[in-house]
Amino acid sequence: MPPDQTRPLFSYRPHWAGRYGTAPFLPMSRAEMDALGWDSCDVVIVSGDAYVDHPSFGMALIGRLLEAHGFRVGIIAQPDWHSPEAFRALGKPKLFFGVSAGNMDSMVNRYTADRKIRSDDAYTPDGEANRRPDRAVLVYAQRCREAYPGARVVLGSIEASLRRLAHYDYWSDKVRRSALPDAKADLLIYGNAERAIVALAHRLAAGEPIDGIRDLRGTAFMVPRGWRPDGDWVEIDSTAVDAPGPPIRHPNPYGEDGGVRPRSAPECRSIRLTPTAARIPERSRTVIRLPSHEQVKDDPVFYAHASRVFHLESNPGNARALVQAHGDRDVWLNPPPIPLATPEMDGVYDLPYRRRPHPSYGDARIPAWEMIRFSVNIMRGCFGGCAFCSITEHEGRIVQNRSEESILREIEDIRDGTPGFTGIISDLGGPTANMYRLACGDKRIESACRRFSCVFPEICHRLDTDHAPLIRLYRKARAIPGVKRILIGSGLRYDLAVRSPEYVKELVTHHVGGYLKIAPEHTEPGPLARMMKPGIGVFDEFKRLFDRFSREAGKAQYLIPYFIAAHPGTTDEDMLALALWLKSRKFRPDQVQTFLPTPMSIATAMYHTGRDPLRRVDRQSPRVETARAARQRKLHKAFLRYHDPANWPLLREALRRMGRAELIGNGKRHLISQKTDDREQKTDDRRQKTDQFAALRAG
Repeated sequence: MPPDQTRPLFSYRPHWAGRYGTAPFLPMSRAEMDALGWDSCDVVIVSGDAYVDHPSFGMALIGRLLEAHGFRVGIIAQPDWHSPEAFRALGKPKLFFGVSAGNMDSMVNRYTADRKIRSDDAYTPDGEANRRPDRAVLVYAQRCREAYPGARVVLGSIEASLRRLAHYDYWSDKVRRSALPDAKADLLIYGNAERAIVALAHRLAAGEPIDGIRDLRGTAFMVPRGWRPDGDWVEIDSTAVDAPGPPIRHPNPYGEDGGVRPRSAPECRSIRLTPTAARIPERSRTVIRLPSHEQVKDDPVFYAHASRVFHLESNPGNARALVQAHGDRDVWLNPPPIPLATPEMDGVYDLPYRRRPHPSYGDARIPAWEMIRFSVNIMRGCFGGCAFCSITEHEGRIVQNRSEESILREIEDIRDGTPGFTGIISDLGGPTANMYRLACGDKRIESACRRFSCVFPEICHRLDTDHAPLIRLYRKARAIPGVKRILIGSGLRYDLAVRSPEYVKELVTHHVGGYLKIAPEHTEPGPLARMMKPGIGVFDEFKRLFDRFSREAGKAQYLIPYFIAAHPGTTDEDMLALALWLKSRKFRPDQVQTFLPTPMSIATAMYHTGRDPLRRVDRQSPRVETARAARQRKLHKAFLRYHDPANWPLLREALRRMGRAELIGNGKRHLISQKTDDREQKTDDRRQKTDQFAALRAG
């Protein structure tokens, strides 16, 4: 492995420009550069978000990290993309343009699950919408090229990560190419970019050509068809990787153990510590050829197969390089980056952030900053592997933790330096609230494992689920002078929490502000198996603990469950069962979520192909029932809001079609009312007239 891959993040000799010192804010204008004494920037970061100098914003984290290594970093935030002029604001960077769509994928940011344009943007001053283009990394990269032909362009952010290979694009309903050829970028950095971006900057500053830097983990680039790095490499076809496996059997959610803990957790069947599995040097010289863009574009089975292989090769401990043809060229994907150690994570989060928006925004509100300005990120990564979530594809499954000391220092910094602090920390979390310091108990197994999830279909018996370090952190954080309360706002993995009743008691007694949001996502085994989520019996067990400890604390507190409509593998009958479950427990969800296919997730592959990449994919693979039509997706969402009269006409029609008309009525046992108010009658009249008109035209 090249030395850059495991070299400690802060062990490099600083670049000569470090003599300029630390900028109060990374400059966004020539005037700010002049005030710092700069004649140029080494790196210019272009982002679709407003510039907030806070470690929760990617441009600030990467910018401050490069600054700590002695590089001069400028920011072009939310530029006018209609011409290249805005991209000339800071001049041509000495090393490269770093192009990012921002903290969110630009398409998810701009469009709802119904493909409607959103009315606001939380990452823009005053929430103003339409301040970024569709597929922002492509547009920004092209404008950088136009502004300065010959400038190096490096793509990053979650948008680039999720588009590093050929991918299904929900908004155009087709399989698009990797972002690399469309952006005409020199390099794409995916996932947590710290190691790659620091190594890249130092090597470019030392005079290496960017087209010669082909050994950095966590990077992708275009090469001629059949290109190989120096040395002996072996190419294998992806069909040789995808071996058959046993079918997933979801635990009975209301079984003898409540779906909480299997009486005997099986061995990880995918792990075999044989010489073949442990031959890391050989794997490091192996590249797997995925089906080409042209193949996955035209053949759903090839797409589902490629998705499965991609996820099998996601563990940094054993992942091999991937290559995928795009026409007469290849996209080469190096293995994922090596996770940061705790001292490196501390170093990244201890950088001199100002923890507020750039002064140029004046008094404008930036909703995303207001939401997180009193929160602290304690870890990253998630081993849950939920099929619909993009964290695995971006941050990976290995949890990276900060030290207690670093976290407590940040809380003190918030107390002492963040405007408006009232003594309440809004969150200590990350992708999940309670995976802090949880990891595989055997590092050899962890580096060899090829499971998609450490907690599905059961919690792996090798996973350390001890919540004691997190409980200790909560108690120390509460004891900091000036801190009145610590709330937990990140999503809770309740199947892990029930393993530690002491943690649930600590959480419920001290860290819930009346309501706790959790996400069982569904109640039925079929959809839950496709989501890779635990059985609803685990939710019931958690609720019992939650209610018990709330009573003992003398507090009236409530769970707010979140559910997904129209997820692949969900039938109309599944949604009806969920609606009846909600009604029986008097849950009336106000905000509901319809499944949104994001690029490269497992659930998106199910949605697009109708196949399940969680199992071996071939022509005989069973089909996954998926709600694709707009009307069926609307129906599934309506089942979640069964209590809204606006949904009753659609639900009545569906219930009669399903042979469940007995659920229509005005009694407690009925799901929806049989009454029709004036608004519903007008809707029915319009629909009837529309149908009559369509029949006349057809005749």
